[in-house]
Amino acid sequence: MSRFWHVTYRIQYRLLAIIDPLVVSFWRRFGVGNVVALEVTRRDGAGQRSRLLGLLHAGGRRYVGHPNGHVGWTQDLAASRRATLVFRDGERRELIATPLDLGAERELAILATSQHPFPGNLMYRLGRRHIRAVGVFFRLDDG
Repeated sequence: MSRFWHVTYRIQYRLLAIIDPLVVSFWRRFGVGNVVALEVTRRDGAGQRSRLLGLLHAGGRRYVGHPNGHVGWTQDLAASRRATLVFRDGERRELIATPLDLGAERELAILATSQHPFPGNLMYRLGRRHIRAVGVFFRLDDG
């Protein structure tokens, strides 16, 4: 099962990367559910990385994560521990990122993935066992 979800999420995110310019344009114009832009300094110091992500809310806190283990932006965020959220209206918030270890708070963030717009919410729900095993999540606090 985990191998299936590992491959499925890789394909899903590669397809999203291909259509990213269209998604960004649509997001800037109309918004998309809980989607925000996250900007983080690259760990090699070569500028900023920006990704559209679903901002999750649970227990009065904010979370971001990736279902398939570490990827570029999660590695950058783990290294810098700081990020900027950019909302569709241009508002910017500087935040401190704390990686979540196994436990109740991480589980709360995983359950909050149901907040993602369709079909993301469905994909996260179906792959929840895999996400619990390998997903990477961060709490975002005002900084």
